Amino acid sequence: MPQPFEGKVAFITGAARGQGRAHAVRFAEEGADIIAFDLCDQIASVAYPMATPEDLDETVKLVEKTGRRIVAEQGDVRDLEALRSVVAKGVDEFGRIDFVLANAGILPAAGDQGRELAAFVDAVNVMLNGVYYTIVAALPSMFAHGDGGAIVITSSAAGFRPVTTDFGTASHGAAGYTAAKHGVIGVMRHFAIALAEKNIRVNTVHPGGVATPMIYNEAMATWSAEHPSFSVSQQPLLAGPPVEPEVISDTMVYLCGATGRHVTGVALPVDGGQIIG
Repeated sequence: MPQPFEGKVAFITGAARGQGRAHAVRFAEEGADIIAFDLCDQIASVAYPMATPEDLDETVKLVEKTGRRIVAEQGDVRDLEALRSVVAKGVDEFGRIDFVLANAGILPAAGDQGRELAAFVDAVNVMLNGVYYTIVAALPSMFAHGDGGAIVITSSAAGFRPVTTDFGTASHGAAGYTAAKHGVIGVMRHFAIALAEKNIRVNTVHPGGVATPMIYNEAMATWSAEHPSFSVSQQPLLAGPPVEPEVISDTMVYLCGATGRHVTGVALPVDGGQIIG
């Protein structure tokens, strides 16, 4: 029985762990080949340990375990030429790109690092400029086959409501995270209009707290304990266990697949009601 994404190719940034890894594995299970990209290095403004080359190796193993193929490269979404390079390698291997999941992200709000102005700059460069560069790098390959496709940008509940909850949480990193996650809604709407005639759908997904190393780490735990208002602001309306990244992958599959074929220009919260709580 054919798989829904058989013959399709997904380009995923931030693919070494967390949501990006979950998306890579899930899309492979649905039949897609994967182009995976991740920095696999530390950014100085980020207080928690970021992904490693070994994390990306594990993503490769998990995708290959499904029987699908993967091209995986280390690189920085702040570097347009690095993105173009991995796209070229992936297209040489697989012939096309159908889906772009612009997922790479950081949360440089915590610790002494988050209070440095560099944290604002890094957040915007990774999660706003990096998203734009990711899409720019992938579009020629999507145009080449002419079959349309889908782009999904990972925003956040912070795309609607700031991370900052009071003066104590008003770090430069928190401001940068909020600005970037708000900003990609504008990027999404720009491309949703521009690419409609190419039959390429563009949406943003806005998770609340997801059980990944970006949230569950010592630096963020300390910051949350120091700022109880932040912890309260992150609580969803719906009761239940922490949201696993595979839940967000379900949404990505919906938006990229046939069930989402009429959905474009939408900022979709997957946050258990957090932003209205």
